Formats: sequence, structure tokens, C-alpha cells
Amino acid sequence: MASDPNRAPFEGPLLPLEEEIDRLAGKASPTEEEARLLDRVRREHEAKLGQVYAGLDPWDIVSRVARHPRRPQSTDYLRRICSDFCQLHGDRHFGDDPAILTGFARIGKFKVMVVAHRKGRDTSERMLCNFGCAHPEGYRKALKNMRLAEKFSLPVVTLVDTPGAYPGLGAEERGQAEAIAVNLREMSRLRTPIVSVIIGEGGSGGALGIAVADRVGMMRFSWYSVISPEGCAAILWKQARPDTNAAAAQALHLTAEQNLKLGTIDEIVEEPVGGAHRNHEQAAEMLQRWIIDKITELKRFKIENLVRRRYERLRQIGVVAEAVSPA
Repeated sequence: MASDPNRAPFEGPLLPLEEEIDRLAGKASPTEEEARLLDRVRREHEAKLGQVYAGLDPWDIVSRVARHPRRPQSTDYLRRICSDFCQLHGDRHFGDDPAILTGFARIGKFKVMVVAHRKGRDTSERMLCNFGCAHPEGYRKALKNMRLAEKFSLPVVTLVDTPGAYPGLGAEERGQAEAIAVNLREMSRLRTPIVSVIIGEGGSGGALGIAVADRVGMMRFSWYSVISPEGCAAILWKQARPDTNAAAAQALHLTAEQNLKLGTIDEIVEEPVGGAHRNHEQAAEMLQRWIIDKITELKRFKIENLVRRRYERLRQIGVVAEAVSPA
């Protein structure tokens, strides 16, 4: 624990407690007093961990937590919360995009259609998945299978985790912007419940392409924005440096709490103390519980009312009121 190579700079105050935990836990036959001390130090560590993570600034959340090498990805969650998963491939137009994972599954008592971004763990898998940046065939595959879910009256569950859609020449030639735009239109009127969760990164149209839903949640230490902090900094300050990235992250209002305040999401999905990367099992349990609660809630609506409420929810995003001062 104390020698973790992925330790973030803001976790420095935790180091003495972690060293003490390692020392006490490493004893072959601890005394009763040492066991009590270990329990107390662990409680102190958890409390301190909660305090540290409660005070993170937006750039720390983006760069150190949402992008943590051990943060659970969609495949990690699906392995823990889904049973009877049957993956579906291809878009029936061009090919199969590994960056978008789709398939039938069971979450709790509900049969669902899962659509998720896939980033990859090792270098070869990341290159295969374009680091989670989907091509147009990925979005067309997602829509094809969401329509299949509509046909069989199955809820759609989407897990968003992408820095953005792939901006390559081939992707543009095959209609990247059109594929995302069609998904936005069709998801807004899909006649089945849709639940979406940003589990890590929610970058621009690449995230929106599978995130139009009746209920949108964000995990506590994820981010969701029209552009990444680095991209914003490169446009506004002509260079992406740590200071400009931090300023951009602050200005973009991209954290879960800020998105909730703006109304772009409906709820925050809590994570284990210190982030989902510290406890995959607990993070998966929290995510599964939230998804089941939302599907149960949405199942109570008639489909006509559900689509109407989804439309009204989307129309409310970005609404502002200007106060006119008297002359």
C-alpha cells in the first residue's frame, strides 16, 4: 500500500498511516494490543482518505482519479454485475468496432441491453480499442442493438467512458458526426427505458452518442464535459500545460457535483472511500444497486409518458432566464 507507484501527490498525508498499517499487518502473530492498534489506524486512514478525496480540485479528479490506471472499466463492471452476457458484434454497414461493447445481459432480475465504451487494459488492447475512442461503426452498432432492445421491450443500460469519438480521417469519411447525430435523435425517442452512467471519462459527442437517457448518473470521481481540459487549454491558451489544464478543468464545470448543479445529470453514483480504483467489488455493488433502482423506477411509466418525459428533460438542459432591469 505504502509503495504504490500510482500514488497521487495529494495522497502524501496518507503515507505515514499506510506505512504503519503495513508494519502492523505484516506481523506473523500480533498481540491483542497490536490488533487493536491496527484497527484504530485503519479507521484513521479511512477517515483521512475521505477528507483528502472530498477536497480534490477538478483537474485532480480528471488526471489522477478518473484516469487512474486501476480504475474499473466497463468490462470490469460487466463481469461483476451482469449474468448471461451475450455479446453482439457488427453494425451491418461496415464492420465491428471494439471500442463499443454491446450485448444482451441480466442485471439483477432485469433482462437488459448493455452498450458500453471499452478502453482496454494493456497496450495491445488499448490500441485495438483506440483507447475508448469509438468509430462511426461503433455508434451504428450501438443504435442497431438499442433498436433491437426496443423491439423486445428491454431496458437499455449504457456505460460511458471515453475521452471522445475517434477523430481520424477514416472515421470522418465514414460519417462520424452523422452517426453520433442520428444516435442523439433516435435515442431521444426510443420506446424503451434508457439508463446511462458516466463511469470514468465523458468526453464531448463521443460520450453523448450513447448517453441520451431517461436517467443519467455520474460516478463521484468521473468527469463529463463538452471537451477535455487539455483540448480546452490548447484552444484558449494555445498550449496545454499543468496550469492551463487546471484552469480549463475549473472553468468547464466537469465534475459530478458541478454537472448535477447544472442539470446535465440526474444523480451522483457514490464510489468507495478513496475512489473506485481502491475497491472494484464495492464500486460494482454501488453501480448495480443504482442501475436496478432506476430501471425499477422507469418501469412504472407507460411508454408514451416515458418518451414524453425524456423529451421534456432534454429540453430543460441549458435553459436560462434573463432578468430585465427597469429602465
